[in-house]
Amino acid sequence: MRAALPTVPTLHSEWIKIRSLRGTLGGLIAVFAATAGIQALTAAAIGQAEEGSMGSDPLFAAYYGVSFGQIAAMVFGAGAVSSEFHNGALRTSLAAVPNRTRFYLSKIATVGVLALLTGQVTGWATFVAGQAFMGPYALELGDPGTYRAVVGSGLYLALMALFAAGLTAVLRSGTVVLSLLIPFVLMVSFVIGEASGGAAQFLPDRAGQLVLHSQQEGSLGPWTGLGVMALWAGAAVLAGWAAVRRRDA
Repeated sequence: MRAALPTVPTLHSEWIKIRSLRGTLGGLIAVFAATAGIQALTAAAIGQAEEGSMGSDPLFAAYYGVSFGQIAAMVFGAGAVSSEFHNGALRTSLAAVPNRTRFYLSKIATVGVLALLTGQVTGWATFVAGQAFMGPYALELGDPGTYRAVVGSGLYLALMALFAAGLTAVLRSGTVVLSLLIPFVLMVSFVIGEASGGAAQFLPDRAGQLVLHSQQEGSLGPWTGLGVMALWAGAAVLAGWAAVRRRDA
């Protein structure tokens, strides 16, 4: 297995690929812009209207923008992998790195690290930018749950990117993956949630966002909920690895 682990040259080559793809790199920028930007705009518009104007849970409300940033994270993850399935790019990549496991793990590691770094910066900026417009209702870093939410939001965005990346490796199409995931997290998850009760907390987006809540809801706590999201992402990445290993380039 050691021979299949990512090496510095393979990791560097994956970074060059992502950097050279304008749309993929733009996805990372969009994670920050959508999450922090929408949070700041929303807080500026209604944050001081009245207490609870952005939601009954002030900590969760401080990360309203994550609902939009997660879409950008999925676009980044799907785009980084789907580029390999166009114009024979996968055959070229495997000619340079014949070990499919090393190639795939390098791709996933690069996606994960970039998404995590962007997510952590975004989590901090979202909190600071949003609370700057909340006036007397603002939270401060150090209030209960705030540090957890700052770190957890970045982890959640990174896991969403990996979830999309793994599914794209399975389906070989970023368009198909995004056409499934975006409606799911924006609409289907809430419909299922209303119909299925407590079981809905184990859906990937609902479980992962528990880390942003100030109070535990249901049987999952903040970190166990994020752990459930990690299991979803891990399963997708594992399925993607199996697909890359077995299918023809």
